[in-house]
Amino acid sequence: VTHFYPSQTSLYKTYTMSSLETEYESYFVENWDTDTLILHLNEQNLKLDDDDLGILRNEKIVGLSFLDMTKDDFKECGFKIGPATLLAKEVQALKEKPKRSFSSYRPLTDLKDVLKKYGIDSNDITRIPQFVPATHPIDENTPEFKLCIDDILRRIRNMGPVVDSNEAMRCEYISTILHTALSLLEGLVIRPQMEVSGKENAGRVDYAIKKIISEMLEEIVCITEGKQNQATIGVCQNLVQCRSACDVNLDMLKKKRKADEAFDPDYDYDYVYGIVSTGTDWYFILHSTEGIYCTSRTEYRISLTEEALEDSTDLRKNVKRILEVIVGLLKDRIVGSEKPATKKRRVEEIIRKK
Repeated sequence: VTHFYPSQTSLYKTYTMSSLETEYESYFVENWDTDTLILHLNEQNLKLDDDDLGILRNEKIVGLSFLDMTKDDFKECGFKIGPATLLAKEVQALKEKPKRSFSSYRPLTDLKDVLKKYGIDSNDITRIPQFVPATHPIDENTPEFKLCIDDILRRIRNMGPVVDSNEAMRCEYISTILHTALSLLEGLVIRPQMEVSGKENAGRVDYAIKKIISEMLEEIVCITEGKQNQATIGVCQNLVQCRSACDVNLDMLKKKRKADEAFDPDYDYDYVYGIVSTGTDWYFILHSTEGIYCTSRTEYRISLTEEALEDSTDLRKNVKRILEVIVGLLKDRIVGSEKPATKKRRVEEIIRKK
């Protein structure tokens, strides 16, 4: 049986300035349909029940109409005074601060602003504190690894080398390697082009890798950003994506808290991993609610050239190295405890390694 990894070509865009502006606009509330509005309201933990959500659907309230509503409007629709008050406050909050899309972070001035939030006064990604990623040994004789190499070679043969190739082509290779990493572990799912909405930012991420906690709960453990060649912009966008992923995870955690844990500050801690790749160059990020770390001073590189069709020795060696890091990072997040205090101790252990 011949196996093929699913192509992600159709999921990627080569951004022009106009399409970038269109994507940015698409995340403003005015363009939300009812389901998107309900998704957002659920994430705000407003304690809306099925009756409340039913009113939103029955009245066909979308983002544009939601922004024009007052507490009296909500009461007239059938909401009780409690949810009507909370919904009116959410209208005001959305009017005051629309969420910025991930893809709008592009100039180096944006990177400087993002890093400044973490106490780093620079627009140089090598100034981000470094960490040594956890690794997991990969056996080159496993069927998964052999399949990965065969698939990469097939893509080089069919598409040519990645030199001057666009983002969509590069993401074909990224997809192959990510799927291989997940095939070596259990309890994870990958969501291409998943929407992530944090406190300040929202948008689609190229790949979100999630840990399955239960039938109803999934926790984001890794966000991957593919780029054509602008790795610095990719790191900037990935930091914002990871911050938003932490927001999502913490919101989920708040819903699971017991009453005696409600005001425990340790429950406001989380961390996720980020991956930025051009297909050839790979950067790894650890983003916690207290700080950021990166591998920007360490080279992780795969040469995707036609020479590999004649001799794949270097290709195998470098793919193995990248896979060992990715599997190591993911394994760290799936075998560890879900308790925030344990996560915090784990990050402290990781950043102490040199």
